[in-house]
Amino acid sequence: MVVIGVGAFGRNHARVYQQLAKENGGVRLVGVVDTDTAKADAAAKEFGCRSLGSVEHLIATHREVQAASIAVPTTQHLNIARQLLEAGVDVLIEKPLAGCRADADEIMRLATKCDRIAQVGHLERFNPAVRATVPIITQPMFFEVHRLSVFTPRSLDVDVVLDLMIHDLDIVLSFVKSEIKEIRAVGLPILSGKVDIANVRIQFESGCVANFTASRVSTEKVRKLRFFQPEQYVSLDYSRQDAMVFSVGAGDSGAPSVNPQIRVEKLPTTQEEPLHAELSAFLDSVRQRSRPVVSLEDGRRALATALEIVAAIREHGANIHLQQLQR
Repeated sequence: MVVIGVGAFGRNHARVYQQLAKENGGVRLVGVVDTDTAKADAAAKEFGCRSLGSVEHLIATHREVQAASIAVPTTQHLNIARQLLEAGVDVLIEKPLAGCRADADEIMRLATKCDRIAQVGHLERFNPAVRATVPIITQPMFFEVHRLSVFTPRSLDVDVVLDLMIHDLDIVLSFVKSEIKEIRAVGLPILSGKVDIANVRIQFESGCVANFTASRVSTEKVRKLRFFQPEQYVSLDYSRQDAMVFSVGAGDSGAPSVNPQIRVEKLPTTQEEPLHAELSAFLDSVRQRSRPVVSLEDGRRALATALEIVAAIREHGANIHLQQLQR
């Protein structure tokens, strides 16, 4: 294994790979690559691996490397993925898959051409609360999603939609499994040159409606998803990694409820760091040559939806002459 890019999140990849190596001798962290050599050297020292100067150096000198995590800025995803895939290396590409649809399509073409495993790093798919919820999904009809963060200077190269909201877009798309009929969105730049807070309403062909709010200028951290389906209300807390289900009809297994006609149940979960679960699943796909849990097609769909939202935000801003109002 190698990790390309050891910024804030890339270091976590290196940390978990080192942990997996201790748990299972079937994986070894060979090295890390970063254009900032000081970062690469520090990460290599911390995680007991080599600091490699470039992807080209990696490919030329370490042909034993079979898989890699790509955690560089989004605009570099295609270039790095191309080099690795053509060298026969399987890849996990951090979200979003790419900066535009054309780049995403090219990554998909390369992965097929080179016959490589490629997974997209949509971390919340591996959250214990999400995993516990998937088996009970029937027909979701309404979602209310909030993802709020305190401002940090990281990931300011993209809008909050591509930075934060895309996590929840991927989850809802995987739950609903229906084509999108309409998107309405509004967003504003607050502390950066990109949109920092956004509210979105998506209507699906199935009739399901999903409301999303994402902010990176909040005073608190909130990670919650709630949805309704026939005779059930489900509430997920990503941070607590738990899910509560409120069902119509009393039952012996439910917890006490104010209304005897409502059964309350906390779904059983197995606590695990989502990144640990994600990288373990990636390595399993590499070993078994199987389709990843989060495929390139999944990543491409989440990206396309996010880009449609960004376009809708721009259109809304133009319609209300937002630039004039900001002056």
